[in-house]
Amino acid sequence: MPPLPRNADVADALDELADISEILGEQGFRVLAYRRAATRIRETGASIAELALQGTAKELPGIGATIEAKVVELTETGEMAALEKRRAEVPPEVRQFLRLPGLGPKTAARIWRELDVTTLEGLRQAAEQQRVRTLQGLGAKSEEKILEALAKGFGPEPERRGLLGVGLPVVHEVVEALRAHPAAVEVSGAGSVRRGRETFRDLDVIATATDPGALIAHFVTQPWVLEVAAQGDTKATVVTKQGLRLDLRVVPPEDYGSLLQHFTGSKDHNVALREEAQRRGLSISEYGVTVVETGEVHRFREEDELYRFLGYEPIPPELRENAGELAAARNGSLPALVEASDLRGELHCHSTWSADGKGSIEEMARTATGLGYAFLALTDHSHYLRDGRMEAQWREIDEVNARMKPFRVLKGVEANIRSDGAIDVAEDVLAELDWVVASLHQGFDRSPTERILAALDHPHVDCIGHLTGRKLNKRAGADVDVEKVVARAVETGTALEINSQPDRLDLRDVHARLAGEAGVLVPVNTDAHSTKALGYRDLGIAQARRAWLTKANVLNTRPWREIAKLRS
Repeated sequence: MPPLPRNADVADALDELADISEILGEQGFRVLAYRRAATRIRETGASIAELALQGTAKELPGIGATIEAKVVELTETGEMAALEKRRAEVPPEVRQFLRLPGLGPKTAARIWRELDVTTLEGLRQAAEQQRVRTLQGLGAKSEEKILEALAKGFGPEPERRGLLGVGLPVVHEVVEALRAHPAAVEVSGAGSVRRGRETFRDLDVIATATDPGALIAHFVTQPWVLEVAAQGDTKATVVTKQGLRLDLRVVPPEDYGSLLQHFTGSKDHNVALREEAQRRGLSISEYGVTVVETGEVHRFREEDELYRFLGYEPIPPELRENAGELAAARNGSLPALVEASDLRGELHCHSTWSADGKGSIEEMARTATGLGYAFLALTDHSHYLRDGRMEAQWREIDEVNARMKPFRVLKGVEANIRSDGAIDVAEDVLAELDWVVASLHQGFDRSPTERILAALDHPHVDCIGHLTGRKLNKRAGADVDVEKVVARAVETGTALEINSQPDRLDLRDVHARLAGEAGVLVPVNTDAHSTKALGYRDLGIAQARRAWLTKANVLNTRPWREIAKLRS
């Protein structure tokens, strides 16, 4: 049997199977099952290959017997017959179409079948001859994007960076496992995950220990380790069963602060820090600060000591991007960043009233109370609440509220912003709701800015959901003029959410900072479709902190009665 495939490799195979199946026009439920399985596998800490061989993979949500059988086949043979069969049915370069902006599987299939284009050169010619625009939904702008991308050339496959929502739990688990060892003294995550960046390449942990070798040995023998790539006296690198690369450095206690600061980064922050120090006759390295004139070396056990020695307030990791934080830390104007414990409720989530929801209204509500919340806005998808279903849902909400006082479930909806900017829920229904989220879910290349501006002008829209509609590692999102949107949101008093879903984190950090500085209130929402997903708030809070947002900037740090007053 070949080596066990990593979770990331299994997920990639299922994603490709979904793409090709969609190109071939196969049933939508099957394509969706492949995609959901791929997402679940990427988020799973255990080896999916091991679980499949044991016959227990199908116990995971979204992994049925059929998917499990495909994982077993890939594990035992190195191939997935269903994928190989479909690869043979689609011209190889048609699959490459998916790497072009705006070309999903359905559009690639139409270009192939309706225009008889099977190569990238053929696609270039079709765009130049203005034949692509003859397909419904595509236009001159689509042709421009295709030609621009082809002119740049593909180069290697784009790097697939890990999602913060995958890496952060792994780092937490590793840190806790190492702290439990008797040799451990200090242990912390580092790198981009510590800074709350939305994606990462590798995972980093820094530690001090009374016996570095013992801590290293403990690290490389953890049950989640698939492969030990390198092991020395003070450093080791492993690959986890999820396919994540993880580095541990055990450093001298007197250098822990300097090394943790160095390996947390970012590179731009550290370069700016060093350049400023040089102007003051100091030289910074990962082992401390040297006074150039005397050669005296100052070493630091704590990061805060290092920053204070250099004349700065301690800088939260999320702000270390060379985006004004050094000047603010120098003059004492760093903001008091929002914390997860500041949140008072949830303003965007779903239940089993949505076809893709996994938790009942009461299950979602009771999980929210466990997080310390006082309210939860239930915002199921509008297209699942037609033909009297919304009114029936209201009756269930009333029943849950009667049982759970003083906790309150709010009557809300996530409405679709149509291609003309209209909201797909009747005015009289919207007027009765406690909370209305409006979102783009399709037609991302069809005047997205104008549609969002129209939604902002709607008197019953309280919040715009996942502004650009991006999906990390999958699609870039709509080309939205964020400055225009923020300016209009200020005028209308409409909120712009940070959607905490691991593959969204939308608003992105720079957009959320722009909104916050303009005075827009930014709720940190999870868009949870299950009870577990309400925990994604930590990812959204990290994004809010990267955006320099304070408790006052974040809408749902307020009790509902205050939010209700802001709506009126």
